[in-house]
Amino acid sequence: MTNQELIQKAASIINSKIINDFLVGDVGCALLTDKDNLYLGTCIDTGSSMGFCAEHNAIGSMITAGEYKIKKIVAVWKNEADEIHVITPCGRCREFMNQISEDSQDIDVIMDVNKIVKLSELLPHNDWWKKIEPKKTSF
Repeated sequence: MTNQELIQKAASIINSKIINDFLVGDVGCALLTDKDNLYLGTCIDTGSSMGFCAEHNAIGSMITAGEYKIKKIVAVWKNEADEIHVITPCGRCREFMNQISEDSQDIDVIMDVNKIVKLSELLPHNDWWKKIEPKKTSF
């Protein structure tokens, strides 16, 4: 699947609406797994940090289907004139992808139709959590 096709898939699920003063559904995400399966997600912005980003939603769908390796991902936003803008994943989403996906440093993050960067470029020193010793708990 091309970058343009993924961008269009992400844009196709944007259905913005204001609910109780919160904007929901204004960002769409499309991700492609190593098995070439497509998963989509949209954001939900709420108060008290209870919402989540479109990337989280798409990753949750991927994991629900039993997959754990993201090959390529894109997030997009549409303005009032229905113009599509590719947006970079926020820091929380970058770290989420790093911890959830196998071989996360190799994820292709679409920055524009003709530009891809690896997650490792957006999240340097991304293996900190692999060095933490799990604590043993006895019950």
